[in-house]
Amino acid sequence: MENITIKINGIEVSAPKGSTILEAARIAGIKIPTLCFLKEINEIGACRICVVEVKGARSLVASCVYPINEGMEVWTNTPKVLDSRRKTLQLILSNHDRKCLSCVRSGDCELQQLCKDLGVADEGYFDGEKTPTEIDYSAVHMIRDNSKCILCRRCTAVCEKVQAVGVIGANHRGFATSIGSAFEMGLGETSCVSCGQCIAVCPTGALTEKDYTNEVLAAIADPTKHVVVQTAPAVRAALGEEFGYPIGTDVEGKMAAALRRLGFDKVFDTNFTADLTIMEEANEFLDRVKNGGVLPLITSCSPGWIKYCEHYFPDMTDNLSSCKSPQQMFGAVTKTYYAEKMGLDPKDIVCVSVMPCTAKKFEIGRPDQSAAGVPDVDIAITTRELARLIKRVGLDFVNLPEEGFDDPLGESTGAAVIFGATGGVMEAALRTAVETLTGEELASLDFTDVRGTEGIKEASYNVAGLEVKVAVASGLGNAKALLEKVKSGEADYHFIEIMGCPGGCVNGGGQPQVPADVRNFVDVKALRAKALYDNDAANKIRKSHENPAVKKLYEEYLGHPGSHKAHDILHTTYVKRTIN
Repeated sequence: MENITIKINGIEVSAPKGSTILEAARIAGIKIPTLCFLKEINEIGACRICVVEVKGARSLVASCVYPINEGMEVWTNTPKVLDSRRKTLQLILSNHDRKCLSCVRSGDCELQQLCKDLGVADEGYFDGEKTPTEIDYSAVHMIRDNSKCILCRRCTAVCEKVQAVGVIGANHRGFATSIGSAFEMGLGETSCVSCGQCIAVCPTGALTEKDYTNEVLAAIADPTKHVVVQTAPAVRAALGEEFGYPIGTDVEGKMAAALRRLGFDKVFDTNFTADLTIMEEANEFLDRVKNGGVLPLITSCSPGWIKYCEHYFPDMTDNLSSCKSPQQMFGAVTKTYYAEKMGLDPKDIVCVSVMPCTAKKFEIGRPDQSAAGVPDVDIAITTRELARLIKRVGLDFVNLPEEGFDDPLGESTGAAVIFGATGGVMEAALRTAVETLTGEELASLDFTDVRGTEGIKEASYNVAGLEVKVAVASGLGNAKALLEKVKSGEADYHFIEIMGCPGGCVNGGGQPQVPADVRNFVDVKALRAKALYDNDAANKIRKSHENPAVKKLYEEYLGHPGSHKAHDILHTTYVKRTIN
C-alpha cells in the first residue's frame, strides 16, 4: 500500500494513503481525543472534540474524517485547539445531568475522562435552559436517560448500521433534538431485540442495563432459598477488564472464587449446558437431515437473534432449533434433575445467571421457559453487574485464589467454552455431529474455517459421503444479509450459526465497556475470543459428547438426546412477531 508523508506537531509521519489525520496521529503515537467517532460505524465528525489545526485550512478540522495528503502540516496541541475542545466540553456539560457520583458510569465515562484530561471542571459554564427529558424504563433489559445523552449518535449508528434494527434515531430539531423511538414510543413498545449494543457504545450513562444486583444480594441473604449461580463462557474472558487485567485475560478461577465468597450456595458453569445444548442440537440436526426436516437448521443460543428472527424473519422461525439456550437449559436442569438429587423444592431454588448479554434479561421472561412449573432462570445479570457486586462487597479480586466450579453442574469441555465466540457453537456441534455420523474419532478437532471475527463465514465438509454446507454470521446486519441470500435461493446451507452481537458473546451488550479510543484501534472481540480458544486447547476433554457429567445426566434422568423427557425440559417454542 502506498504511504504518504505528513508532519504532525513538527514530526514527520508516514501513513497509508487514504488515512485520516486521526489514524496518522495514532501511528505516530499521538492520541487525539474523540467522542462521537466509531470507526466504520459513526464517522460523522459531529462532536468537534477531535479538531486540529491544518496549515492552509481556514478553520479547525475534524481529524476523524479529514484525509491526509502529501506534505500536509498538522498541529494537535496548540492553544487554539485545546481551547476549542474545552469550550465544546463546556457546552456539552451545560445541557448534561452532572450527578456523576450517583451515575453507574462514574469513573468509566468517556465524557468525564475528557473533562479530566482537558481540565474542564463542573463550574456551570454556559448554564441555562436544559432540554426536557423523561427516563424510559419500558424495556425489560435497559434504561434510557436522555438527561445524560450528548447526542453523539453512536447508539443510533450501531442500531441501524450494524444490527439492522434501527428502532432509535434523532427526534425533533435544534435545541429540542433527542434520541428516541418513532412517535416517542417507549423502547419496550418497539421491535428492539434487547441486544444492548447501544449500551456497549454509549460514552456516558445515558444507556444502562437494568441492574438486579440488589435482588441477587437479597436472595443470597434469604435463609429459605437455595441460590445457585451459572456463568456464561464469555464472562471469564472479559470480567478481568473491570479489575485492571488486559483485554482477553481468562479469569475463570478467580471468578469462581469471587462467586463463592459472594455467598452463593453452589457455583456452577453454563458451559455444562453448552455441552448439553450440543447433544440436543446435534441430534436435532441429524434427525432433520435424515428425515427431511426443515433446513437449514439455525442455532437458538442467542436471544437477541431469536427475537430478531421473530420480528424480521417470522417465516423462518421453523428453521430455528427448538433447543433452549444454554442459560435456560441450565435453569431447567437445576430445577428438575438437580432439585430431585438434592431433595429441593424447585420453588425454593433461585437460579442466577451471569451473562455477557442484556437480551438474557428478556429471555428469562419468555413463555415456555418453565420446565418445573416455575421460571427456569430467576435473575439474569451482566458481566458488568457481577463486577459491581464484587466491588460492593469489598472482594480483592486480583488477589483471590484460583478455584473451580461445583459438581455436578460445573463440569464441561473445551467445546462448551468456545460457545462465547462467533463460530464456536458451529465448531462444537461439528465435533459431535461428525463423530456421530462417521462412528470414527476425528483426527483434528479444530474446524478453523468457521473461526475468526469476520461477519459471515462459510464452509463445506464431506461427512460420511454427505456434503454438509454450513454458515456462520455474527451481528444482526450480517444475519439479515445471510438469510436474504437463503430466502432468495442464492445460498444453500444445512446448518447456520447466528450470534446477535458482532464477534459473538465475547462482544455482548453486557460486557465491560471499552472506550472508543481503544475500540477504534484494537480488535477487542478477537482478543477475548482467543482467551476462549486457548481455554479449549488446554482442556483435557474437547468434545461435548464426552462430558462425563452430561453422560450421567442422560443415563440417570433424560434417557437419550431427543427423548420425550429431554424435549419437555430442554426444548421450547417461538412466536411470530410484528415490526413496531
